[in-house]
Amino acid sequence: MVVEYDGTSYCGFQLQAQAPTIQAELERAVFRLTGAPARVYGASRTDSGTHATGQVAAVSTGSHLPIQTFVSGMNAHLSRDITIREAHQVNPGFEPRRHAISRIYRYTILNRPSRSPVWERWAYHVPEHLDVVRMDTSLRSLRGTHDFAAFAGRVPAEKSTLRRMVDTRVWREDERVLVEMEANAFLPGQVRRMVGALLRVGKGRLPPEALRAMLEGRSPQKADFAAPAKGLCLMRINYKDFPPQ
Repeated sequence: MVVEYDGTSYCGFQLQAQAPTIQAELERAVFRLTGAPARVYGASRTDSGTHATGQVAAVSTGSHLPIQTFVSGMNAHLSRDITIREAHQVNPGFEPRRHAISRIYRYTILNRPSRSPVWERWAYHVPEHLDVVRMDTSLRSLRGTHDFAAFAGRVPAEKSTLRRMVDTRVWREDERVLVEMEANAFLPGQVRRMVGALLRVGKGRLPPEALRAMLEGRSPQKADFAAPAKGLCLMRINYKDFPPQ
């Protein structure tokens, strides 16, 4: 399934005890539609408050409903802030997390003096003017395979912090500044911490080369500010053979 959601009211994708999550809502909808419990597996554990237009989730079910009926039936049982955009029948061995080639996240910044009620749930308001060229130059320096521990939240000691940044882009659309990153995978909090550091570059408080220096441990500056989750959206997850042709 390709899933779109407004994450404002949810504590991320992954199941949590006594907390609303996207995974819990999807599993509840599967049960209501098919009459049988089933585990839903997601490709990315989005943070609390983070949105998605292209999350990928898989479920194994004994239901014989046609795909389009399954989609419409799931959407009938989901709240208005979650929808199944499309669904496909795949091989039983498909694992949305492990088989993903890359993930694309976009961060939206409302860059104008006054706040916006319309964009309040979807963008982080920054009233100071941001230099998009400086930000784009800074972010480009992080392309390639690196140890991104300097931009990560808490990572278990046994887990690798090496990631491959495939592509980056920062651009302006009217009053919005958009930051987009594609990587094979991201560490917890990585995108939001990178955006937090980029904002200091855009405001002229750090030079463009500061992010690369942080990455390599050559800077006294730390990526200690994580931009709010409401500006972050999982745009797409790329696979070799999904959606099936």
